[in-house]
Amino acid sequence: MGLWVPVTASILLGLVFSQQPAINAAISRAVGSPISAAAISVFITFVLLVIMVPFTGGSMRPATLIALPWWSVLGGVIGVAIVAGGAALAPMTGAALFFVCLVAGQLLGASVADHFGAFGLPERSISTTRVVGLTLVMLGALLVSRG
Repeated sequence: MGLWVPVTASILLGLVFSQQPAINAAISRAVGSPISAAAISVFITFVLLVIMVPFTGGSMRPATLIALPWWSVLGGVIGVAIVAGGAALAPMTGAALFFVCLVAGQLLGASVADHFGAFGLPERSISTTRVVGLTLVMLGALLVSRG
């Protein structure tokens, strides 16, 4: 199969995800708060995921949840920060600058996580090529901010 299927799926998810801050900003205007908009978005996400759990073979039993590492809650905290941050920041920056900065930050953080094998990831050292790529992304963020 190679990488083309997951890469294509990732690009498609990125295309869809790029609309979330604009949608949440519109919800924020309607309800008067980016936090309220984030709560609505996260609530809908939660309901849909709970509905999907029985079809995926996953578990949400208390014993399973209790056995998770302490840092497992960070995923939810980060999700709330991204959703609320997008609703608050995208109207100020525009969607393109918000996302190029978000992606730049994600790539920096992901590179550090890869380098140290954080959260059970396989270790992938930060190479010169990766540093050049990250630098180009940062330059892209700078260019988008001036456009």
